[in-house]
Amino acid sequence: MTALKRIASQALLALAALGSVAAANAAGTVGNTLPAGFPVIDDASLGTPLIGFGAAGPVARTPVVFVHGNNDTPFPTACNPYYGKVQAFAQYLADHGYATSELWAVGYQGDQCDLPADQTLRSGVAHTAAANVADLRRFVHAVLAYTGAREVDIVGHSLGVVIAREWLRQDDQAPRVVRKLVAVDGANHGIINCSPSLLNYWQVPSLGGFTPASAICQELGSPNTPFLLRLNHGRESPQRSTQTLVIRNADTGFVYFPTQDGVLAGVPAQDSFGQPVDFSGSARLRGAREIDLTGQGVHDAILGTTHLGILNSPDTWAATLRFLSAPPGR
Repeated sequence: MTALKRIASQALLALAALGSVAAANAAGTVGNTLPAGFPVIDDASLGTPLIGFGAAGPVARTPVVFVHGNNDTPFPTACNPYYGKVQAFAQYLADHGYATSELWAVGYQGDQCDLPADQTLRSGVAHTAAANVADLRRFVHAVLAYTGAREVDIVGHSLGVVIAREWLRQDDQAPRVVRKLVAVDGANHGIINCSPSLLNYWQVPSLGGFTPASAICQELGSPNTPFLLRLNHGRESPQRSTQTLVIRNADTGFVYFPTQDGVLAGVPAQDSFGQPVDFSGSARLRGAREIDLTGQGVHDAILGTTHLGILNSPDTWAATLRFLSAPPGR
């Protein structure tokens, strides 16, 4: 081997070694706790500390904050053992270059262990978007302070999308610290589960008590509730400083479509006022990029639903990674 070839070979080996070290530092296992030194933040509605995950360590990428949907948790818990798929979502990013110190999630409804005693809490005040904006605001600012980052990306699912958007609407400073928003099947224009129809079985207390008078339905029962009229007035996607990607189910979904979704039967396409409404486009946002997916029920191993499956979908994960990794404006 000539001296030139030997030098080139050694250089390639050195680069490979550096690449291996970088990969080892980036890769890791996403946990189910918040790191030592991260502030304890009391849940504004429940009066207990917010749960979530994150990790100590250097931050090279924009940190990602995951915001789960209604009646869910950021990771599986004793009372929600089969879902909490945000953790798996974050693990996908960790397996593709993110450090665990760049991956965070907030659990704004606790571990869901209060639900067995009263299922109507699922549609109660503590589960509304408005009640949980303060939790997200304080959590994001704590992540910024802990990591030293200047901004975050937010990945929300279902109600989590609405909470993020309501924070961005309320707080003029929020768009300056949220670089990108991924809105996964968000309830942006309401849900189909709130009508007074006798065929709307979600009104039954044991299934959540989603009656027109419930707190959730007062917010999301119609595109014409005061809450959604405020939220969607003017530009629906956040200010131009925050890029937005919508990922939605285009074929079915038990919160938007009046058709069978996995094991769940459809309910009438009526709003909380009893008026006919097409909720199938609820997840869309004017001014945002959009990816429509179908067949996502295969990713919900318990109920076979697309609305829950889309959060646990490799299609969603890959699209999110591409969007978050792309340069600004791409």
